[in-house]
Amino acid sequence: MSRENPHKHSYAHQVHDNQPKLSRRGLLRSAGGLTAALAVGASAAALTAPAAEAAPATFTHPGMLHAYGELNRAKVRVAAGDDPWLSGWNRLTANSHSASTWTARPQATIVRGGTGENYNLLYNDIHAAYQNALRWKIAGTTANGDRAVAILNAWSSTLTNVTGNADRFLAAGIYGYQFANAAELMRGYSGFDLGRFKTMMLDVFYPLNNQFLTGHNDACITNYWSNWDLCNMNSILAIGILCDDAAKYDQAVNYFKTGAGNGSLAHAVPYLYTDSAGYALGQWQESGRDQGHTMMGMGQMGAFCEMAWSQGDDLYGYDSNRFMKAAQYVAKYNLGNDVPFTTYTWGTGQNCSQSSQTVISSVNRGQVRPVWDILYYHYAKRRGLSVPYIQAMAESIRPEGGGGDYGTTSGGFDQLGFGTVMYAK
Repeated sequence: MSRENPHKHSYAHQVHDNQPKLSRRGLLRSAGGLTAALAVGASAAALTAPAAEAAPATFTHPGMLHAYGELNRAKVRVAAGDDPWLSGWNRLTANSHSASTWTARPQATIVRGGTGENYNLLYNDIHAAYQNALRWKIAGTTANGDRAVAILNAWSSTLTNVTGNADRFLAAGIYGYQFANAAELMRGYSGFDLGRFKTMMLDVFYPLNNQFLTGHNDACITNYWSNWDLCNMNSILAIGILCDDAAKYDQAVNYFKTGAGNGSLAHAVPYLYTDSAGYALGQWQESGRDQGHTMMGMGQMGAFCEMAWSQGDDLYGYDSNRFMKAAQYVAKYNLGNDVPFTTYTWGTGQNCSQSSQTVISSVNRGQVRPVWDILYYHYAKRRGLSVPYIQAMAESIRPEGGGGDYGTTSGGFDQLGFGTVMYAK
């Protein structure tokens, strides 16, 4: 993802949701026994009001992309040889990153953007740690658990700095939340130095995440695409969960609801529509840019909502399923169908000079990214909502792979993947 223009919006042309209203989700927030009161289908006005949600009194662990229920279901279904779980599992075990023989290449300094780039070493090792952790959790293979821990320990004992040009903020965000997810899976594993890993996350990744969300690299607040905010929001949320840090968790959730940048929900989905079939659609903030980054946004916001869901917060359904409408819009267009598009205007650079996109971009249309099963299984299976466009996209690429299955460049590692084996219901 390269550094490009920014973005501003107006919020006209909003329509009412035509999907069934979600029921309130009540659940116990982990060991604390607090019943979560989740505001499902909050009004758009809620986006300008102080956030009502607070971090759980006691964090659920594991509690990021994969909570106990998802992990246990995958374990049981794979052992039974059931599809689509088995097909997803076979995709995982065929990936070279999941091999217990993977050798880590930790660095003291990671550079993304500018001279001396070496960030490919980091993202390959993170995905190897994550994939080995999944194999340990699902099949109980000690060799994979040992390898995941060896990779995590190697980096936490070595990495002290993430730098580069503006792209350093992408590195801190994308790899921060992914690293934290791998560590969360290995929490409590013999030999894993969780304390040292937390220190690395707090000292190396969080400062850049926070700097970006609060200062946006000294640029106009709309200068950066939604994914820039989203990856840093993901990292802060994941670090908050990993470190049982309620303030960081709340920082991320509050930004999702009320943030001034393009990662907040109302900015990421500036226009709403209803198509001729009666389905609600939401124009994604990067739709006029290209479809690869637009689908990256589906993965980034999907990860954010899933991590919050694991802690008892329903952001998937926030503001009348606004994110679901965006996913339907993106899926419909990338399936080859027409969708409406409202001219998108935003402020760029440091002076907020105006720029506009007048048509949706066909660049990378139909690109394959493993971001759809997490959305399909939530909205269609957990919630029982009709999401035909999301469903068709998910079915077209199932079983989903992960890092290493979609090319060797960074775009193929923007999402952890393996949604089929982990989320099928």
